[in-house]
Amino acid sequence: MAGDPLQLKTVKRIPRDGTLYCMTRVPESGRVFFGSSDFGVYEADLNAEKVESKKLYAHRSYVTGVAKSGDVLVSGGWDRSLVWWDVKAGKEIRRNEKAHAKWVRGVEVSPDGALFASIADDMFLRLWDAKTGDLVREMKGHEEFTPQHFPSMLYVATFSPDGKLIASGDRVGHIVVWEVASGKQVATLESPENYTWDARQRRRSIGGVRSLAFSPDDKLLAVGGVAKINNVDGLGGKALVHIYDWKTGKTIHRFAHDKHKGLVEHLAYSHDGQWLLGAGGAGGGFLLFMNPKDGKFLSDENAKMHVHRYALDEKSEKIYAVGYGGLAVWAMNGEGMKEERKKRRRRK
Repeated sequence: MAGDPLQLKTVKRIPRDGTLYCMTRVPESGRVFFGSSDFGVYEADLNAEKVESKKLYAHRSYVTGVAKSGDVLVSGGWDRSLVWWDVKAGKEIRRNEKAHAKWVRGVEVSPDGALFASIADDMFLRLWDAKTGDLVREMKGHEEFTPQHFPSMLYVATFSPDGKLIASGDRVGHIVVWEVASGKQVATLESPENYTWDARQRRRSIGGVRSLAFSPDDKLLAVGGVAKINNVDGLGGKALVHIYDWKTGKTIHRFAHDKHKGLVEHLAYSHDGQWLLGAGGAGGGFLLFMNPKDGKFLSDENAKMHVHRYALDEKSEKIYAVGYGGLAVWAMNGEGMKEERKKRRRRK
């Protein structure tokens, strides 16, 4: 059974300069790898009493995607490259400087660890052999320009739990579900509420599909972003999540939070499907727990940082997160209360 969101407590916060855009966690541990706006890729153990970050290597721009398969870590960044790193040996395996023609927005690993997926603003989703680094296939089902003839962006991709599917989402709310084995499109969805176009004041767009998550049974797809925005210079729209039956395109539930504003940057179901967690922000940040069965919010939390990425532990009881200004750990198993008692004793 998953942790209880109503018992959510902060375990620790680790401040850092800049923005941490991406992370991945080693199973059965608090060991994480993350990418930063300072161009670096780092390693840290968030379960340690004193958390220290170790820099492994660097890109030539922001690091916006990182994923791990066995001892192989792959990262991608705005320098358009993908880097393969041997975690055990502590050395670079290969660096593909021409992985994409534009900014890399994310890197994911398939459930079986055989493939890495990368997405970029060239609007390609590419699958790479995790061991050899060879390009397995590329898929293109997203337009390069918005309906208003401005460049679009491919923000997110995610594998289904069984590894047979991968979904991708772009700036205008277009979503494609692909068959991994063949690279064929099996479904498309439109989520237009995620896209705001201001033709009068700024002649620019904002929003887009920023997060995706398949349900544990692979039948539903959660889509995160921000609701319509009055002022495109900010992120004042409501945090927004839709749950779709991806085969039919039918909306199962719509979640729009009245208090928390900004982008839902990351979505994940608890391992048992009892709740769906959305995290993100605008200036500040939030954690939003949703009931995928009745379409109601279970609880919400001020994250005190714009969360860009998080990882749940195997029991869905702890949350490891990175974002603007640092890292954080939350617990839903009583650990947060224990930490609070320790702090009180130290102050005494």
